[in-house]
Amino acid sequence: MMSPPPRSSITLYSQQQQQAQDDVVGVAEEATEANMTTTTKTKAQTPLSEIVEAFEELAKSLSSRRNRNSDKGAGGELRLDAFSKTCSLVSVLFSCLGLAFRFAESEYVAKVRDLVEASKEYNTLQTIIDLDVANGTVRTSGSHSRNLRRVRQGLDLIRALFEQFLSTNDYSLREAATTAYSQVCAPYHTWAVRTAVYAGMYTLPTRDQLLLNLNETEHSAKKNMRMYIKASLPVIQYIDRLYISRNISLDW
Repeated sequence: MMSPPPRSSITLYSQQQQQAQDDVVGVAEEATEANMTTTTKTKAQTPLSEIVEAFEELAKSLSSRRNRNSDKGAGGELRLDAFSKTCSLVSVLFSCLGLAFRFAESEYVAKVRDLVEASKEYNTLQTIIDLDVANGTVRTSGSHSRNLRRVRQGLDLIRALFEQFLSTNDYSLREAATTAYSQVCAPYHTWAVRTAVYAGMYTLPTRDQLLLNLNETEHSAKKNMRMYIKASLPVIQYIDRLYISRNISLDW
């Protein structure tokens, strides 16, 4: 007969088994944590949520500066580099809307690019407006002040579109976009441009297609849209005050 293994061997074997089980559990826990982290990052990195986060930072910065000082009634200052960088993120929203908003995308991207370049030389939004005021070029095609005005309209167009999108679940994207465009951009466009835009509305994606393009669910999209509206509105209003406080009308 074979003699039983020594007690020390049995103990060592049991310890090895327990260690192996602990290692398996540890690996599983690490994998779960990594998966949760990846999922969280994925959710946080959708185009819309990234835009919302950037505008919240702008609004927070603006509020903080406004509490410290004011600029001819506009309130606070806004750095041009931070503003233009944030606005550059919004171009993806226009591309998700397809051909109908291709005019807005091309114009918006060009204007933002100009502001990005200007930020290498000028510190704030006030600076570029004051420069154009001094040179009498505020409304001149290609001026930084004119381009800022057009970028502001682009931000407001997205805000208005989101408001219409959220107004009812039965509202088609075409109806939402048509109303938003009519409110924000149509008053400043020629008849030819308006006609082309309204015709292009029929090529807009459906609500479900838009959510897919944005990598959002119905719930997450509505949440982020509300957050964009809240964060972008004070920035839009601030830009308007910069013009108004310098006796520059907004009818252009």
